Amino acid sequence: MKIIWLGHSSFRIEIEDQVLLIDPWLRDNPTFPNNSRAQALTGATAILMTHGHSDHVADVPEIATETGAPVVGVYELVEWMEQTPGVSGIGFGKGGTIRLNDVEVTLLNAQHSSSVLVDGSRRYVGGEAGFMISGEGHTIYVSGDTDVMADMAIFNDLHQPDIGILACGGYFTMDMRRAVYASKKFFDFKTVIPCHYKTFPMLEQSAEVLINGLPDVDVVEPEVMQPLEF
Repeated sequence: MKIIWLGHSSFRIEIEDQVLLIDPWLRDNPTFPNNSRAQALTGATAILMTHGHSDHVADVPEIATETGAPVVGVYELVEWMEQTPGVSGIGFGKGGTIRLNDVEVTLLNAQHSSSVLVDGSRRYVGGEAGFMISGEGHTIYVSGDTDVMADMAIFNDLHQPDIGILACGGYFTMDMRRAVYASKKFFDFKTVIPCHYKTFPMLEQSAEVLINGLPDVDVVEPEVMQPLEF
């Protein structure tokens, strides 16, 4: 299994026979190299969306039509995406689980917001979410944009993820200190990968607090387009 950071909160996860793109925001992502676009998208089988903000899904309609990969996420967000010709999707609800061949994907609660800008006005497109992704003997918790939640205890009891991909750059999401708290209080991660940081000046620029706060966990500061293998 390979987890490849595309910068910000965007990932490419190669698991079983699937190539999952998580919130693929590439075009205006200042941390993503434009000359890596084809490499990032090659073989995509599904596009998982945590919520509707532009730094997560602005490129999704274009990527979906280019790759033919279905969009996956909260029902209303998928329904809105499907208004673009050539986009098809799998919309479901929090607590629901779908199978992508041998990969299980469960939609989870998050604590944030979710909207798209339409003709200068905000349109809300279902709730914000995270994912549990299971395959190849691993379960990955993708937090999406969220603060710490007591729900996380339930997530761990039901899914027991060994890998956490945590949005923890602060300002818009929990920060590194709160991610340390969440990891210690609610989870038993073997590996933690921070994201939604370093992209903009108001976000945390280092995962040092996370690394120091979780000495018994392998906290990996990812490098863009450099695969992490499990």
